[in-house]
Amino acid sequence: MSTQKTVTKAAAIMMAAIMLSRILGLVRDVVISGLFGQGRNTDLYYAAFGIPDLLFFLIAGGVLSAAFVPVFVEYLEKNQREEAWELFSVIASIMAVIVAVLILFGEIFARHLVPILATPGIDDPQSLDFLAYLTRIVLPAQFFFFMGGLMMAALWAHKHFTAPGLGPSIYNIGIITGGAIAGTQIGPQGVQGLAWGALTGAFFGNFVLQFFVLRRYGMKFRPNFNYRHPGAIKVWKLMVPVIFSLSLTYVDVYINRWFASFLFEGAMSSLDRANRLMQVPIGIFGQAIAIGFYTTLAAQFANQKMGDFRETVNYGLRTIAFVAIPSTVILIILRVPIIQLLFQHGEFSAKATADVANPVIFYSLGILAWSSHPLMARAFYSMRVTWVPVLTGTIMTVIFVALNWVLMNAMMHCKYGGHSGLALATTIAAFGDMLLLLYFLRIKAGGINVRRILLSLTKITAASLVMGAVMWGMLQVVENNIVNGLPFKLAAASQVFIPMAVGGAVFIAAVKLLKLEESATVWNMIKSKFSRRRNGTNGTSGTVNEA
Repeated sequence: MSTQKTVTKAAAIMMAAIMLSRILGLVRDVVISGLFGQGRNTDLYYAAFGIPDLLFFLIAGGVLSAAFVPVFVEYLEKNQREEAWELFSVIASIMAVIVAVLILFGEIFARHLVPILATPGIDDPQSLDFLAYLTRIVLPAQFFFFMGGLMMAALWAHKHFTAPGLGPSIYNIGIITGGAIAGTQIGPQGVQGLAWGALTGAFFGNFVLQFFVLRRYGMKFRPNFNYRHPGAIKVWKLMVPVIFSLSLTYVDVYINRWFASFLFEGAMSSLDRANRLMQVPIGIFGQAIAIGFYTTLAAQFANQKMGDFRETVNYGLRTIAFVAIPSTVILIILRVPIIQLLFQHGEFSAKATADVANPVIFYSLGILAWSSHPLMARAFYSMRVTWVPVLTGTIMTVIFVALNWVLMNAMMHCKYGGHSGLALATTIAAFGDMLLLLYFLRIKAGGINVRRILLSLTKITAASLVMGAVMWGMLQVVENNIVNGLPFKLAAASQVFIPMAVGGAVFIAAVKLLKLEESATVWNMIKSKFSRRRNGTNGTSGTVNEA
């Protein structure tokens, strides 16, 4: 099987799994908005993830799995499976103790930490007591996220993507269940049910599922604290710099939320919901492509096939752009009816819709940058060059903090609100980080044919703008001639799906006219997941069937 077909199959599996997770994530947000509305109670729920998210960053949780994969893959490529599982045991044993100690520290001192690290703009003692309570519920989930992330990395190394992709879906089901029970029994103040649901979902989705699936690949875990293990030393060298640095991709939501605590009640919640809408296309395509391509990139570098490596990166970035740019246009034009359709019911008011719609504009502009980052970062990790994402992330995070303060205050008194300034700061910093990564990637990989990428970007942007103009026109037609007299949700659905259908048809026509080859790539990603398996395999791994 060719490299492009292999990575397309892998990305398709991740895309399907992540799409399910994002759909359940939207269901989760629909449940939360309807049962709990958008105010101080939901602000405190989202703020409860502040310290756990910071802990995840401090232990370099996401980077650890990325640093682990290329070393683990190297052992597998050499048929040194015993050594590979010994490395797994060393990393799991040492980091489990570190994570457990940090969680215990957070549990003990939560009430003292939340006013400083989570919500400096909230000084009400009763609210802070409740926030500390929620934080103590959510904190242990980080242990399951960390251990599960390591097991997911081992599954990725075996080219198994289904179980890791399903983990977040189970996590969302946990939150939905906990929220539904608490919301119906307690009412809008029962957000602790969401926190308990998050803990339960993390345990079953990120830990239990991954454990049982990984056992099918011969997982061997024995407590081992040999921090001088040769493979472990390679992993430490790849990940340790991140612990002593800042990284925009891991702290942007945390920083946004921190500043939003100084704004109106519900600002943290509305910003979080706007960010989640922006994350849908990023997760479905950007993360899916990055994870699906990662093992291939690591193997290409390990075997010094740099020509194939450069082509895979170029191919991935063009495919990401083909989805990211039209997603930006769709989300900006249809943001209000989308929010009305998804969230505006029960305790969620029309004012809450407006509070979410404004920052969606500015978050959406960053979809391309955020979608490109996971692939470029993993390209560096595959080459075992972790200092570049560390450097660019640190530079842009420092700038990002200043941008948050400046733009929040600059936009506080305009119609968009100060929280939209925080969203704009996020997008500016994301593009800065993307451009820096692209610059260094050209140098480290020996060129990635940027001219070909720019040509695709130009064509995709042209097709997307034509689609956007038609979509905006159709939205006016629907609003003025169709929705009058319709039930609220049906009217919102009409405003979303009719312009999207017409605009989508125009986009497809423009794509064919401009001969965009990336369209075939995306279509193959979608089609390959649902095509019949041949010879009893899934196209990415012929040894073990998907879970």
